[in-house]
Amino acid sequence: MPAQPVASRLAAPAGDRPLSLAQARCLQLHAQGLLQPPRRRARAADLAAAIARMRLLQIDTIHVVARSPYLVLHARLGDYPPEWLEQALAKGELAECWAHEACFVPATDYPLHDAWRHQRGHHWSYRHAARVHKEHRAEMDNLLAHIAREGPVRAADFTREDRGSGGWWAWKPEKRWLEAWFALGELMVARRERFQRVYDLATRVRASWPVQALGEPPGVDALRERFILDTVRALGITPVRWIADYYRLKPQASARELAPLVASGQLLEVEVRGWEEAAYVHADHAAALAQARAGRLRATHTALLSPFDPLVWDRQRALGMFGFDYALECYTPAPKRRYGYFVLPILHRGALVGRLDAKAHRAQGMFEVKALFLEEGVVPDERLVDELARALHELAQWHGTPIVRIVRSRPSDFAGALRAALKAG
Repeated sequence: MPAQPVASRLAAPAGDRPLSLAQARCLQLHAQGLLQPPRRRARAADLAAAIARMRLLQIDTIHVVARSPYLVLHARLGDYPPEWLEQALAKGELAECWAHEACFVPATDYPLHDAWRHQRGHHWSYRHAARVHKEHRAEMDNLLAHIAREGPVRAADFTREDRGSGGWWAWKPEKRWLEAWFALGELMVARRERFQRVYDLATRVRASWPVQALGEPPGVDALRERFILDTVRALGITPVRWIADYYRLKPQASARELAPLVASGQLLEVEVRGWEEAAYVHADHAAALAQARAGRLRATHTALLSPFDPLVWDRQRALGMFGFDYALECYTPAPKRRYGYFVLPILHRGALVGRLDAKAHRAQGMFEVKALFLEEGVVPDERLVDELARALHELAQWHGTPIVRIVRSRPSDFAGALRAALKAG
């Protein structure tokens, strides 16, 4: 939607006026639970509520700092016991499935993802699962019968003689078969032990949950509509082109597809100054939208984000919303990396102001910041220094690596200012 002339904007009722980009950012941060710091110490129920708010929590096993799911939650909850995540899974409050990628989702959403599984044939996990099943049907059937008879298993319960280089294709056969049955819906993750998946029959896992989904899942069209609505709710505000990535929907969503949802009042169509297309807000955020328009949604949170945080995992969305060009480099050969192996974006009061390459040395109790880069044009004032130092201190303490070591920064004198703030605090 083209921007209105200035005179038209001034004449428009307050409820119809375009949002500024800063107001749109605040609305997205509000929806994601990143607008303001936690107001109290986290409770166990807050973890499941944070995941329900995001709709999903991507899983990744890299742990040069904490593993990604724990970092995503720390940015929203502050200090909390990491074992709450595994406890919520074991209690049936959460489930694991393929969504954006491998994710934790609210257990009540699992039937929707299970029903949508047949629409995910384009995804690599399902292609690999189908191929493995075709090539190893007898072995996979025997493994499934073993689990039905003997109970849950881990991949570690099976040995292998050779050592692969990593990736699905280098796993031991049983690990590949377990993952294939998981993708195909016959197995689920009953719990995790030291973050290792414990697989059981899907029927047994779901039967053990305290709350069962009622009725049959909706049809394909209704499921797609549900995922679109959940995406817009989770993002707070979004143009149509950013919607499909959240749940890896194909084909891409379109304005024509969203028009009935606007007509029914489930979505609100709004304008953001500087955007050439319409933006959409879920009706659940109508009050927050009004607050944003009135300038009453204020970003006060400073946090270090996981590379797999929903706020930044879509490179085009991070660039369009925050002007932050972010690409994960851990899978890039070291000589080609610009910033580092596991780089954490820095959120500061509604803006992504920089990034830092970190590594936790657990045996030494040290949190090392190998390099810190502020974005071009960011002026490191006293508030940024103090609040980033506090965020580093809190993350390091929570992680059990209370000694913070900052090696270098850009600008170069910022590292010294941070060291002084950490020492004083």
